[in-house]
Amino acid sequence: MKRLPENGTPDTLKTDSYDYRLPPELIATEPASPKDSSRLMVIDRAAGTVTHTVFSEILSHIPKGCAIVYNDTKVIKARLFGRKESGGKIELLINRQLDAVRYSVLIRGKVKPGTKLVFDERLRAEVLERCQDGSRIVHFTDESGGILTFEALLHHLERLGHVPLPPYMQREEREEDAELYQPVFAKHEGAVAAPTASLHFTEPLFAAMKERFDTSAITLHVGAGTFKPVEADIITEHPMHSEIYEIPPQTRELIDSERKILALGTTVTRTVEYYVRTKKPFGECNLFLHPGNPPRRIDHLLTNFHLPKSTLIMLVASFLGLEMTMKVYNIAIEERYRFYSYGDAMLII
Repeated sequence: MKRLPENGTPDTLKTDSYDYRLPPELIATEPASPKDSSRLMVIDRAAGTVTHTVFSEILSHIPKGCAIVYNDTKVIKARLFGRKESGGKIELLINRQLDAVRYSVLIRGKVKPGTKLVFDERLRAEVLERCQDGSRIVHFTDESGGILTFEALLHHLERLGHVPLPPYMQREEREEDAELYQPVFAKHEGAVAAPTASLHFTEPLFAAMKERFDTSAITLHVGAGTFKPVEADIITEHPMHSEIYEIPPQTRELIDSERKILALGTTVTRTVEYYVRTKKPFGECNLFLHPGNPPRRIDHLLTNFHLPKSTLIMLVASFLGLEMTMKVYNIAIEERYRFYSYGDAMLII
């Protein structure tokens, strides 16, 4: 843990306050098998206790009477390998859909507006614009030259695309990742990164949870920006990425009630909290939660252990406070918890 200032209070606005050193071997490159055999750290804020258990026991730790909200987004095979029409290999990662036919993408390789990209004889793309953050805007075409809608593009991604595993795994995807890097309740295609708190559920465990607790869904299509580190020295100067979301009527009714809510993941938390602040049931969410902007509606949180100096660890600190968050992360390292997308989980009650 970073050394605290003499007054005992870390500076919650400084990005460096959210840094920690993680032994490389604690970065999970494979999920637990079965998924719900991963470890679970339960943090009871009222009692001031930390309990170590396994994820399959989570239902006995969820407060009685609370409702649960999960994210039913589905990860698409968003990573494509191809070449420029003029020659030269490229790698393209779809970030998010902008409208019916245009996409924000990240491209590895030198490309400028007007560049034509070839993936195979049936799928091509054209670079339309370069954005200030280095991303590009493209549209995709088929063999006839027709511009593809998202539904049509999905067919080609299923043929040619690759599961966009996070770069810190430092390995290529395997066939089984198409199933493992996907929640069992995934439904609506559009995410390029998994809502990782949900990856711990098996179908029987999710069914048991639905029997015991009221559950509702939101959809937030997680973008590649979720992995972007906070580079500004002061966290409030970080330009938060935006992601497309939708909240169905049943879930809005729950949010507008006084029921206690457990959010399955940071994506659910951001979506619900954005709705509470704007009353918009769909659109683009760019809410940045941190100790200076804590949650107003979510009472409990299930999450994984996140990258240092990321908006995700700052969101955790909005529930626990910065000092307690860093203590908890130190405990996780000492106890050899597994970190990041395929790693272990934390339940904050």
